[in-house]
Amino acid sequence: MIVRKYTEADVPAMVRIWNKVVEDGVAFPQEEYLDDASGLAFFAAQSYCGVAEADGKVVGMYILHPNNIGRCGHLCNASYAVDAACRGAHIGEALVKDCLAQAKALGFRIIQFNAVVESNVHARHLYERLGFKLLGTVPEGFRMKDGHYENICLYYHTL
Repeated sequence: MIVRKYTEADVPAMVRIWNKVVEDGVAFPQEEYLDDASGLAFFAAQSYCGVAEADGKVVGMYILHPNNIGRCGHLCNASYAVDAACRGAHIGEALVKDCLAQAKALGFRIIQFNAVVESNVHARHLYERLGFKLLGTVPEGFRMKDGHYENICLYYHTL
């Protein structure tokens, strides 16, 4: 498996992987699905997008972008998604590590996650293992697909 910068040819696979996470309704705040055209525009608007590729197939992806503007423009944010059929193969770890390197190369100084759902224990354990620090929780900050609310955890990592 390799992690590399995305190309336009990757967009259909990225849209499929992204939309599955949106459909699951337990990790991403988005509720609208992407199509190839909106996905192309969305991914092009990011500071960086990376994909994990195995055997010529995109199996995971991430987006990286500023978390804020102006005097807080040195903080970035990212979202990660792994193909549902490929989870548990350490693809997420490779994506996060690449993202940290790309964020630093782009001049960001801190990466901050604003809304990690508390019950997303696999992601939380990964972030903590990679040196992210928990800032705190926001009670009932995320509305799950079934309508109930869960806490969100805020994390950061210096670059």
